[in-house]
Amino acid sequence: MLWVTVLASSLVTTSFVATPSYAVPSYPTWSEVQAAKKSVTKKKALIARFNTILAAQLKEEEKLSRVALQLGEKYNVAKEQLQSISAKVATLQAQADVANEQANDAKARLAQIAAQMYRNGSSGTGVSLLLNAGQADNLLYQLGARDRLAVQNDTTYRKAVEKQRYAQSVTDQLNVAKLDMAAKAKVAKASYEKAASAANELSNKIDANKSLQTTFYAQLAVLQRTSADLERRRAEGIAAEIRQNNGNAGSVLTAPSLYKVKDADPEVVRKVLAFARDQRGDKYVFGASGMNFWDCSGLTMTTYKKAGGIYISWHSVVAQFRLAAQRKQLVPMRERQPGDLLFYTTSSAFDGDKYHITIYSGNNKMLEAPRPGAFVREVPMRWGELFPYAARPSA
Repeated sequence: MLWVTVLASSLVTTSFVATPSYAVPSYPTWSEVQAAKKSVTKKKALIARFNTILAAQLKEEEKLSRVALQLGEKYNVAKEQLQSISAKVATLQAQADVANEQANDAKARLAQIAAQMYRNGSSGTGVSLLLNAGQADNLLYQLGARDRLAVQNDTTYRKAVEKQRYAQSVTDQLNVAKLDMAAKAKVAKASYEKAASAANELSNKIDANKSLQTTFYAQLAVLQRTSADLERRRAEGIAAEIRQNNGNAGSVLTAPSLYKVKDADPEVVRKVLAFARDQRGDKYVFGASGMNFWDCSGLTMTTYKKAGGIYISWHSVVAQFRLAAQRKQLVPMRERQPGDLLFYTTSSAFDGDKYHITIYSGNNKMLEAPRPGAFVREVPMRWGELFPYAARPSA
């Protein structure tokens, strides 16, 4: 189908150019590291400098990650709209094929009647009009009661005209739907290109940062007489703390209850968490919903469908939130339970766009397909941009 062709071609023919515009920090050199070893003051200053650079790198990555996730959600929405109109086109095409075949059969039947009458000497104006589709609407009126063809075959004629009109109507609808499908295919392709470009930029930035960090960890190990791996883990701990400090739990724990929601089904939750944890280490890929590759809403959708036997809506963060709201499954964040879905948003509106979704796994942790360049993981909750209500699909 058209949308499949368009999206497939975009994967092959589109080139993405990352255009980062970051201020380049002054990176420490090995000579500075060696010099700092001789002075406690210089050593502390250089370590602080390393931490500042690592924090700035994380901030850049998170900003790019948010943009990539938002664009990925727009792509999923555009893809769903394209799939919907494509299904409509397929249905209309089938209807048009049948309708046109029936109309042609009816026209052939009329031609047979006209030929028979001609052979019997009953031809006249009615015969020529009968075979002229352009004048079909007025045929009965022009023939009149005097024309024996119209009288004897009135029912056959009327059915033939109805079938021609229906065939034309369905064909017109099909043509309009095809134009709509082409427009939506264009939007979906553009959405994919933007999302992939953002993912490419993020990936390039992460790769560049990792390359620098390899040196940083080795330099820090020299300064602190430790190992590069220990410094890497220490830096990751600092990064996690910075992420947590980007938001405030108090801002999302004060939301009021909307209605009474049942507790999560413990058996469903057990299966859901087990399934999601089995995917840890799988790569994040835009629009992927398993197996081995996931995006955030693809992971939640497939996890609940395969492990819990529950449909939580299609491959979209916004759609999954809205279905939960429609089913009255939203609970204040302070009442969250393992298995609940957590949403991230930059909108202040209740039904505003949501760009990321995770599965709460208990003890202030969550399972997620986080972003391009990363892998499915279980991590501490991040409070920044966290929506104040969770969804409980198993309620």
